[in-house]
Amino acid sequence: MAILPLVLMGATGAFHVADKIITLGTMSSRALAMAQARIEAKRSVRWERILMDDLNHDGMFESVMHDDGQNGDLVGGDGVYSATAEKEGVSLMWTVTPSRTGRLSGAGYVVIESRAIYETNQGHREIKLIAIRANPVYVGE
Repeated sequence: MAILPLVLMGATGAFHVADKIITLGTMSSRALAMAQARIEAKRSVRWERILMDDLNHDGMFESVMHDDGQNGDLVGGDGVYSATAEKEGVSLMWTVTPSRTGRLSGAGYVVIESRAIYETNQGHREIKLIAIRANPVYVGE
């Protein structure tokens, strides 16, 4: 009888630790999936629509990326187009940076970056993915 409470306390502690590990794994997997989905969405759309975002896949654009220093865009006019979204405890920010400033059609390629940030007991964690997409109609100057 004296040993049973000690065993139960140990088991309870193990369940608590396991729950924290599972929660961390879930958040990490969710953040990675969201970052990958945003990269793939930018890689799969037509070049003319690379700055438009259909976040819930219903055929309607929820946001259009701008280079105006607002809504997640750090500096206006720097040539980096960005947008943000918050979902299920994950802050997602994605950017499209053309190889040259000016019109997007004049760029030979774009760098697509997706960052997912989420909170844990040890502080915030970040997942960052980067891809390059070539302009399919670019023929040079």
